[in-house]
Amino acid sequence: MAKFSKIIWESNENLLINKFIKKFNENLSKRLRKSKRFSFVLTGGKSPIKLYKRLAKLKNIPWNKVDFFITDERYVKKTSKHSNINMCNKNLLNKINISNNQIYNISTKFKSLKINSIKYEKKIKNYFLNKKIKFDMTLLGIGNDGHIASLFKNNINKKTTKIVDYVRKKNFSRITLTVNCLNNSKSIYLWAPGKKKSLIIKKIFNDNKFLFSASYLKKKNSFLFYCN
Repeated sequence: MAKFSKIIWESNENLLINKFIKKFNENLSKRLRKSKRFSFVLTGGKSPIKLYKRLAKLKNIPWNKVDFFITDERYVKKTSKHSNINMCNKNLLNKINISNNQIYNISTKFKSLKINSIKYEKKIKNYFLNKKIKFDMTLLGIGNDGHIASLFKNNINKKTTKIVDYVRKKNFSRITLTVNCLNNSKSIYLWAPGKKKSLIIKKIFNDNKFLFSASYLKKKNSFLFYCN
């Protein structure tokens, strides 16, 4: 059963985005008082497009102090319409004043899913100087089937010690952060705007058998943002 430390509901997506921006600014300001950098994990899919466009227009955000990661990636070219980083670039990353060094994306250049998943894990470990992996903020979407990142019912593994894993699926093979890595984040924002998403949210609220991947999110420091 999915539980959250706080549930934020609004009647429409624009109002929900306003609430998100407020929380994002609070989170960012609080962290930068203690540290020089802020690690922000972006989600893919279509759900965050409006949110990313609004974030890109924000003024007075110290984007030069934010480092961007990606929850998961389909094994396609960066220019593909199915690429998560391509969507993030178009709607956010290419529109704000940051350097390429601030973007930690998943490589899909090589044929080996395993090699590229290991490479992404090394990137993350190097960023955290081989200490505990603890992203400052992770933004997650949720599929209509209840999956998060590229963690589906048949490949979610709470016992794994990996930071990054991969999955082969009929439509796209994928590389993804593991559920343990996601749950280690200092804050998790589950973004679920729209009527279709509200249907799956109702299901995970009553998911006593952990049928949906989103049900594996820890209550501590997890925030649900949803609207009808």
